[in-house]
Amino acid sequence: MCKAEKSLYHRKLWEMKVKFLGGDSKIDKFNNSSLVSRSSRMSLWMIRAITVLLLWSCFVHLVALGEMWGPRLLKGWPSCFNHHDDFPMPAASSQQMASLPIKIALPPKRIYQNNGYLMVSCNGGLNQMRAAICDMVTIATYMNVTLIVPELDKTSFWNDPSEFKDIFDVDHFIASLRDEVRILKEVPPRLRRRVELGVYHTMPPISWSNMSYYQDQILPLVKKHKVLHLNKTDTRLANNELPVEVQKLRCRVNFNGLRFTPKIEELGRRVVKILREKGPFLVLHLRYEMDMLAFSGCSHGCNRYEEEELTRMRYAYPWWKEKVIDSELKRKEGLCPLTPEETALTLSALGIDRNVQIYIAAGEIYGGKRRLKALTDVFPNVVRKETLLDSSDLSFCQNHSSQMAALDYLISLESDIFVPTYYGNMAKVVEGHRRFLGFKKTIELNRKFLVNLIDEYYQGLLSWEVFSTTVKAFHATRMGGPKKRLVIPNKPKEEDYFYANPYECLQLLHENENGNSLDETK
Repeated sequence: MCKAEKSLYHRKLWEMKVKFLGGDSKIDKFNNSSLVSRSSRMSLWMIRAITVLLLWSCFVHLVALGEMWGPRLLKGWPSCFNHHDDFPMPAASSQQMASLPIKIALPPKRIYQNNGYLMVSCNGGLNQMRAAICDMVTIATYMNVTLIVPELDKTSFWNDPSEFKDIFDVDHFIASLRDEVRILKEVPPRLRRRVELGVYHTMPPISWSNMSYYQDQILPLVKKHKVLHLNKTDTRLANNELPVEVQKLRCRVNFNGLRFTPKIEELGRRVVKILREKGPFLVLHLRYEMDMLAFSGCSHGCNRYEEEELTRMRYAYPWWKEKVIDSELKRKEGLCPLTPEETALTLSALGIDRNVQIYIAAGEIYGGKRRLKALTDVFPNVVRKETLLDSSDLSFCQNHSSQMAALDYLISLESDIFVPTYYGNMAKVVEGHRRFLGFKKTIELNRKFLVNLIDEYYQGLLSWEVFSTTVKAFHATRMGGPKKRLVIPNKPKEEDYFYANPYECLQLLHENENGNSLDETK
């Protein structure tokens, strides 16, 4: 008898015995138990496979987060950018193009119950809008709402039609922050018609507010109207007295979430490479532009025709509320940008090498070559993006001031020294970003001190040696190093700006380098 027949014979015999003892039900139970056993083994195998996949997924996400924050938290370096590959530099150069972040695996999406949709319209120039975007992302995160990609200002003095996607890498912005907040390029289809018809609530939030204001007053409006539009975004979040987690999120958005478009960053690489090939360079944010002078009412060194032109311009823009301005009084108070003449004198007094390359990060200087002559006579290697690049290279951002400013921003980050002649939004935000990149040298000029000292020098009351020594001594501790922000309760405009010195994001670096906390820094 073959083996198969024997097996069948024994099976039949066993079934007969079972029937004799208790009927067919036990056979069915056995068969069912055999199926259950096989099913259990299959389920166990599936559970094991799914567990392995989940563990692997968690490992990948942890690696991604480690890449994003590891360099700063684990290695004592404040940047999450790649300092080695993006900007090939001469071997002798100690500087690297640090502003371009490495590509990293995406963080996992944050899952939360959406309380509504937040639309925001930013106002001001590029860097005022940049800070506002960081604040709006942070606010949206803490209200558990969905943020619509911010709309940029197209109606201010600069009249720049650029959209968010023309300046910032919008896909990176959305993806890199998805573990914090959900960001959409536009409102969902079910709400689109409602938005097109203007059926939503719009308002300006109160300036310098804390998180409780947004939780207690703004969030209920989002829940009520489903779509809330904030039409003013500048300085709508306080500098101080916010949870450390809030401050660190503002930093994360600023230093990792906001990346310029590949086209702008590639142009930035080229300019820095050109400058680096000739040695170190200084970026001078010479804010001596027509709009700045008209707005501030500063006309020191201008002729009568220029003073009248600036006055007409100031009266032409209704949102510039201050019309009658005493230029000399304002200058004495340190509220005017330094002139090209004052700037040349100051740089010389600080001991800046006259042969260093000076890249001017600014728009058109008021008075043109005539006013710049005082600077170029002392520092002959003055360059601009327009002199380093062909006009065709800049064609895509011509008449787009924010895109031009983005290019200047990148180059300012990479300079050996950054010197702003007016403490506006670009000066503040670049200063803070350079601190984050390792406390890169930024000379914070005290204009009130300088103009009074310069006047004394011109009047013959001070020798050059005394003048230079005094300027150097006064600014020795104003080089962009670690320090705490100045806090002035109930006077946020007069205290230090968060984005100029986000020390909450730099504390670990300072402790690692010096063995002391920032609280001990004077």
